[in-house]
Amino acid sequence: MPENHLDFSRTDELIELLTKIRDGEPSLVDIMAMAELLATTLQPYFRKLDTSLYGELRHIAQYIVKTKDEIGSLQANHMSEERIPEAGMELSAVVDATESATDRIMESAETLMAADPSDHQAYADLVNAEVMNIFEACSFQDITGQRISKVVETLEFIDRRISRFASTLKVEDKRDALSQDEISREERRQKQILHGPQMSGEGVGQDDVDALFGGDDGAAPASQDDIDALFH
Repeated sequence: MPENHLDFSRTDELIELLTKIRDGEPSLVDIMAMAELLATTLQPYFRKLDTSLYGELRHIAQYIVKTKDEIGSLQANHMSEERIPEAGMELSAVVDATESATDRIMESAETLMAADPSDHQAYADLVNAEVMNIFEACSFQDITGQRISKVVETLEFIDRRISRFASTLKVEDKRDALSQDEISREERRQKQILHGPQMSGEGVGQDDVDALFGGDDGAAPASQDDIDALFH
């Protein structure tokens, strides 16, 4: 008999027991005998059911283990406790260094503008000193470049982990995942005329501005529609 087919070899015994139970008061022995017959008859079915159920549960367990491994590979704790705070500190240091360098350059420029050139030697010494101070202040770019590189590295680290996690689990973006505040901010950003500093090759160029106001070729000034199209 095939492994996954029901065993009907003892069907007559089962019918006899069922008839006996139906026609009279069944004894405990009769009930136990019927249970034994049912178990024997249905054993291949339960075996097949158990195998199928076991396979499904094993598949679910493997998926859970895989998901757990991917969550571990995401290194969320490492990102939230180390990488992101470090990136924030690096950006703060960039802001501080830029502000300090700007102050030094402005102070040197103001000193040069207020200097008395009547004493040529003193004026030359002052110019040399302040220009050297400006050069030293400009050296902040090297340090800030290294700091920004660390921030970019952190962003790339996060991007790689999240992309791998989403790809492995076949995660798709939910359109309704944004909160109402986030949706409102995005709509305001899209409706604004200016979106802040533009990347190289993007945004409004000087030629566009010249054309907007008519330029030197005698062309008519731009209309309001032209202005709106220029900034959107």
